Amino acid sequence: MPPWPDPATPPPLGAVGRLHLVEPAEFMAADDLAARRAAPISAVIADGQRLIRAGLRRLFEDQRDIAVTGEAASGDELVALVRRLRPDVVVIDVALPGLDGFEATRRILAESPSGSMGVVLLVDSAGDESMLAALEAGATGVLVKDSEELELLRAVRVVADGGAVLDPDVTRRLIARCLSQGASPGRAPAELSELTPREREVMGLVAAGLSNAEIAERLVVTPATAKTHVSRARRKLGARDRAQLVVYAFASGLATAGPVAAE
Repeated sequence: MPPWPDPATPPPLGAVGRLHLVEPAEFMAADDLAARRAAPISAVIADGQRLIRAGLRRLFEDQRDIAVTGEAASGDELVALVRRLRPDVVVIDVALPGLDGFEATRRILAESPSGSMGVVLLVDSAGDESMLAALEAGATGVLVKDSEELELLRAVRVVADGGAVLDPDVTRRLIARCLSQGASPGRAPAELSELTPREREVMGLVAAGLSNAEIAERLVVTPATAKTHVSRARRKLGARDRAQLVVYAFASGLATAGPVAAE
């Protein structure tokens, strides 16, 4: 890799070995969710390493639809910063000094109105332990640290749009493990009968990883209508957030592993 022309300029994210470098021209093609927002997504970055924070900031600030409003170097600093700034999305390295990313996520979401803020956790591996801890903490997006930058950009946009970035196969595996360890089997509770057929369909699409905008396109409705269906399903089932709705869909049998086939 050639040297950077200006030593004072922070390196691109891929250059420091955490995420792969993607050319700037490709950034805006990452997801068409960017065109659907009237205002930029406010984002806070949390990582214990200054170079990584600089790389993430540069990546996000190259986008017209994402504005970095703050950054934190530790879990305690992050909780205080988010309490003050109330961003749309928080991108957190799980290995934060002080409070780790899992505990910081729990505290942030405990102080935030339901659904008002999304958290994207960057974990070291796609192992079940990390993914389960991320889901239990309430993260609505989970990516491994060597993900492509376009994946991270899409995750931020999807989470800001009210969606979740959770691999269906990983979710299915985690549900199966919980059940094998004696958790309650996936019997349909009484609340499930309160869902309309459309809400059941929407739950399946949420579990398949679709955003509200993508659900709207699939069902030929407006994004606002899709969001309403998701919100009603969450409220009826008592799901804390979209990630919990995904887990609930698998556990109750409303969803199965694998993406929904395109029509």
